[in-house]
Amino acid sequence: MSLIAIFAWSNKAIIMTNTDNYNQVFNKAISDYHITDDVDTPINNPYNRDSLENRLYLKCWIDTVQWHLEDLIRDPHIDPIEALSLKRRIDRSNQDRTDLVEQIDSYFLHLYSDVNVLPDARINTESPAWAIDRLSILALKIYHMAEQVERKDADAAHLEKCRSKLAVLKEQQCDLSTAIDQLLEDIAAGRKYMKTYRQMKMYNDPSTNPVLYKNK
Repeated sequence: MSLIAIFAWSNKAIIMTNTDNYNQVFNKAISDYHITDDVDTPINNPYNRDSLENRLYLKCWIDTVQWHLEDLIRDPHIDPIEALSLKRRIDRSNQDRTDLVEQIDSYFLHLYSDVNVLPDARINTESPAWAIDRLSILALKIYHMAEQVERKDADAAHLEKCRSKLAVLKEQQCDLSTAIDQLLEDIAAGRKYMKTYRQMKMYNDPSTNPVLYKNK
């Protein structure tokens, strides 16, 4: 798999980085969700089941649904029973998100399994997939902040504040994308190596959550 794809267009070379591709997938997932804007809309993943894009689309779809579940649960007039149901759904979503990030890291571990790691190679503070997780959330923040900028019922001060925040989010997206591309380049060249630590969430485990194991 090439780290950088080059396409010919109008007699010029267009360089598409890894994160260009990832951000396109995230934007498609977010756009597809907002066709109905309903947390119960079934996912229709357009990418090949065995592709990285399939996992990225699913990852961002989960993030997008959870974003809106978090909105719903903050309704001050929500029925307590419904709120509890939403809280448990959010917990399941968080577990699904974690599991999926680990799947994406497994993809990268396999991709770079034959790399000759240099003797002075360093480890990064986070794995590629956890950095990509943050990139997915940034795509969501940008989409929804852009919505705020377009609001017709908001005053000028609100719109200006949101425009300022949107500019910062886009800069952050650019910086994070660059950092991820550089990390993948370093791993591919053996200058850095990756390790994964499977998440050990104790609250979901009936053997480690005292509320669960004491009430067996």
